[in-house]
Amino acid sequence: MNVKLTGQTFYKNKLLHKGLEFAANKSGTFMAGAALAFSTLRPLSILATPKTDRENKKLACAKSIASAGINYTIMYGLTNILAKGIKGIEENPNTYLKPNTIKKLEEAGKPLSASKKYQFIAQLYKLGLAVAMAIPKSALTCALIPPIMNSFLNKNKNKNKNHQQQPQILKINSETNKKLSFKGLNPLSKGIGKSMDNPTMQKMADRFKDTNYAMHIPVIGDILATGAFIHQTNKSKKIKEDRKKVLNYNAAISTGLSIGASYVVDKALDKPTEKFIKKFSEVNKDAPKLAKYVEGIKIAKPTLIMGSIYYLTIPLVSTFWAERIDNKRGKKE
Repeated sequence: MNVKLTGQTFYKNKLLHKGLEFAANKSGTFMAGAALAFSTLRPLSILATPKTDRENKKLACAKSIASAGINYTIMYGLTNILAKGIKGIEENPNTYLKPNTIKKLEEAGKPLSASKKYQFIAQLYKLGLAVAMAIPKSALTCALIPPIMNSFLNKNKNKNKNHQQQPQILKINSETNKKLSFKGLNPLSKGIGKSMDNPTMQKMADRFKDTNYAMHIPVIGDILATGAFIHQTNKSKKIKEDRKKVLNYNAAISTGLSIGASYVVDKALDKPTEKFIKKFSEVNKDAPKLAKYVEGIKIAKPTLIMGSIYYLTIPLVSTFWAERIDNKRGKKE
């Protein structure tokens, strides 16, 4: 009896509900926030890599810190704006969507926001934002590696100077976020609504609404970001030439292994997730935002899987093999 009560208490937990709603409404920020949280442990995993050059470990740590920080800073501001625009459509669909669009997207007996077709288009915007920003984020990540190396990882170089510079970076990021917010969101809701009115978008939603797009879209972003990072690393004049290949191998191996492992684990957890959603829906059947919570579960699942694998499991393996591949290629050359 106590076990059942404990289970129901968990499913009805308000903090859990808010977290799932946040994941659904601001999936880009949720993913970036999860990455930021996991990234605090990634350097420990990298530094624990056995029989690996310390300088290569430092580079990998610097890349991890820069990537997570830049990702969250950019996605937080942009996702908040986008989420408000989409929320405007959900609250007033008749204002921003044509009657025919609503008819094609909605499902019988459900609000528009609970429709699979609508959820696909909404998440295409939210998750697709990370894909669109992949190249700029990679460029900034690459640019921040040398300063982070000097500021945090090279203890004997310019301690005072670097400590004074760091708050300035945070200040710039904070000011940027403020500038990204604006009052009139009607034009944005109107623009997104027009795209939803497009027959091509509606056909795409009908075709992909039941696919694992919550996994596929971030994976596309990861592949694009890794390619852009490798390109920027090769162009960088501040990263030592003899360290570039190892850093690039590390990035490629991390992405490749993470994607492969994430799909395997995600598939293995399909049935447990379905059971969880079924039980969660039964316990919260009267909740007004049940559809939003379920959408959040579907977003949180691949995010947490990919985050835990990429930031905690893979770093040790990728750092270890990146150096060995570089050494073997060096011997052949």
